[in-house]
Amino acid sequence: MSHTHRDKEKLIARVRRLKGQIEGIERALEAEKPCGEVLRQLASARGAMSGLTAEVMEDHLREHVLHAGTEAERQQGGEELIAVIRTYMR
Repeated sequence: MSHTHRDKEKLIARVRRLKGQIEGIERALEAEKPCGEVLRQLASARGAMSGLTAEVMEDHLREHVLHAGTEAERQQGGEELIAVIRTYMR
């Protein structure tokens, strides 16, 4: 069982909170709230997304690289993580 399946409920709860934050940003813009308030909400949403990304990356590293069953699985897990990090750093 993959770590995303095992931690599914926890990860979905985090995504739902993030979704609520994004909707809050939309409401703030619609209500023409001050830019400082919108920026704080944006920073919070970015922090939440970064935290979620870091958690899934860490779990991937632990399960598919550090504790991989075979060298081929370890290699594939490492290559997947490298590809994700390259995309993330753009």
